[in-house]
Amino acid sequence: MSQFIYTQGRKLVPLDLVNLRRLAESEPTDLRTPSGALPPADVAAQALSQLSSGVAAFWCVPMLVVETRSGDIVGGCRFKGSPLNDRVEIGYGVAEYARRRGVATEAVSLLLQRAASSGMVRHVDAQIRPDNLAASKVVMRLGFSPRGEVTDPDGELVVQWSYQLAI
Repeated sequence: MSQFIYTQGRKLVPLDLVNLRRLAESEPTDLRTPSGALPPADVAAQALSQLSSGVAAFWCVPMLVVETRSGDIVGGCRFKGSPLNDRVEIGYGVAEYARRRGVATEAVSLLLQRAASSGMVRHVDAQIRPDNLAASKVVMRLGFSPRGEVTDPDGELVVQWSYQLAI
């Protein structure tokens, strides 16, 4: 499996370990990015914790969404851990200036392709706050179905969305 997944406009690049550690410690990285393009410190810390407990990097290291033409980092996305019962959860975010340009839709589409290529996943899930209409539109556009509301580990009410991969 290739380290990079290319499309016509964007590619996913795994965040390197040095910058992942810096993000987890809320230290400056050597990545030139606009505000909101990199994962937050808690996401980086969770990825490091998962790596140290033996989770494969494929399933926990955040991917940077990079414009192929300019090389600009415009967002990030990730699997939130190893598949469990043929399911994996995703997360994604886009820098504010790059929103409404299809970046999130393309990033999630690329995550779906990665999940399918693993041979370990039948369902991809996303938990989205009910007031996050933009994120909900992304998953709806890609064919996810709402499965109801749940309370996430942070105590927030979220809508559980699910996508069934073609086998």
